[in-house]
Amino acid sequence: MQRFGVFGEKCLCLIVHVGSLDPKVTGTVLLLLEEDQVIVVDPGMVSAREVILGPMASIGIGPEKVTEVVLSHHHLDHTFHVALFERASVHDYHAIYHGDDWTSRPAEGYRISPNVRLFETPGHTREDVSVAITTSDGLCVYTHLWWTEEGPLEDPYAPSVAQLASSRRRVLDLHPDWIIPGHGRPFRPDVMEPVV
Repeated sequence: MQRFGVFGEKCLCLIVHVGSLDPKVTGTVLLLLEEDQVIVVDPGMVSAREVILGPMASIGIGPEKVTEVVLSHHHLDHTFHVALFERASVHDYHAIYHGDDWTSRPAEGYRISPNVRLFETPGHTREDVSVAITTSDGLCVYTHLWWTEEGPLEDPYAPSVAQLASSRRRVLDLHPDWIIPGHGRPFRPDVMEPVV
């Protein structure tokens, strides 16, 4: 697993699975560890659930230890395995769900932990949220505003090209050290200028 940061120093960000678009569609899945919180981001489509659970088990984390799940948006390739974490609270763009409790709240500015913050970034869908993760290696932003480092320049699902560009600019204005896209490897925006 690729990692950003050190556990105990801000948030530890682990990439459980790097998503892809070819030959099959899989989503990027993150594991975030901070204090007593275990957060999974976008447990979506992969070839088998062990692709998610295996790397977690290798560091002693079973699905019952996951406290929070974040869904960047509601496309199945990012939500397919959410039920693996039945004890967790689930966060999306407008609420927190736990068991049969539904607590409405805007995602904008919501802190799941001291160094994990949600912010609304409509673009790929109208309901997109991105996750700002402060690690000892710098700021990582997980987002579906970019599918991969290479693009596509124009998201074929975006309801508004102008809104997509505005949200991309908002992410870049945070000056992240890394962007972790929904279907590809992390990239540094200062190494290769991401599409805007």
